[in-house]
Amino acid sequence: MPSNAPAFVTVNPSFIEPGILLPYTQASGFLELFAGGDPLVKISPDDQYIYAKGIHLRTQVAGGQAAYNQLPTIETTPFQISTPTYLLRSNSQFDHHDISAMGRWGVSLMEINRLGHRQGHFQLMRTAALQGMNPANGEGLLNAQGATALNLPPDPNGNTTASTYDNGAMAFFLSQQIASIKSRTNNLGIGRKFSFLMPQRIGQLFQYNVVQLTQFQRTGAGSDSTVGTLDHILSGQGDTVSWNYDDTLIGQGAGGTDMMIITMPEVAKPQGLKINTNEFAKLAPGLDATMLIYCDRPAPTEIPVPIAFGATSILYEMKISSGWAVRPEAITLLSIPFP
Repeated sequence: MPSNAPAFVTVNPSFIEPGILLPYTQASGFLELFAGGDPLVKISPDDQYIYAKGIHLRTQVAGGQAAYNQLPTIETTPFQISTPTYLLRSNSQFDHHDISAMGRWGVSLMEINRLGHRQGHFQLMRTAALQGMNPANGEGLLNAQGATALNLPPDPNGNTTASTYDNGAMAFFLSQQIASIKSRTNNLGIGRKFSFLMPQRIGQLFQYNVVQLTQFQRTGAGSDSTVGTLDHILSGQGDTVSWNYDDTLIGQGAGGTDMMIITMPEVAKPQGLKINTNEFAKLAPGLDATMLIYCDRPAPTEIPVPIAFGATSILYEMKISSGWAVRPEAITLLSIPFP
């Protein structure tokens, strides 16, 4: 439906507030799940696929007091993974009458079109990042092959929903999930950044509660929330957490539950001392990212074209990829019942 600006009636004398009541929608924090916190502006408008290369390594060395005459060698197997790209497009058509009519409402029709189309493109990018443009092909973080998927287990009192779960037990359970990601990526002992994405109704329970007092004192009891307790636990390990929200994750978990996504966007190369059993990781160029999403430009390109009767048509387009979990061991998908 095109923008329209109907006529309006006012009583004079009167005062017209210059500010415009705008439809504020949720600003999703989905990009915090990805390396760098932004799409990688690396692809061209003509690229149809994105490829990444990797190497599998197996080592074997003979050891003994006598010299071996038949010696083993290492085995390296290069491999390649890929994800398709998608072209996003939308269009606006207007003439000088439309510009004049919207001007009477105190706003620029050009800015309405620009910002509105950008929001539409960015919202579809969010969908591609989480659900994928073609979910059946394993696109999007929610469909990542090899990702760890869990259902929220009962707390010590047998509660299984976010609204009834023991606040302290939730903090300890989430800290275990972060520890599991670090263990799967061989990053234990190294401070890393973790990103959480969840619906607001889940996040508000974790941020605005207080860990209950018990017969024996425990971390955060009586003074801190679930989020605060988890931050305190992780800070001792040099870890940081980014808390982000997206209500499109409501009902996206197993059996219609809410979904919480936990990622470690970038992996660190474990460093040994002079003798490093992770020596092969020094091979350059290495890719430390675990979650990737690409685009060909930071915002949609605007292509204006004159059309009949003095009107103008503006095409908005950009090319993106779906969310790509190149290291699926760095993501956990947690299904949490809300009620």
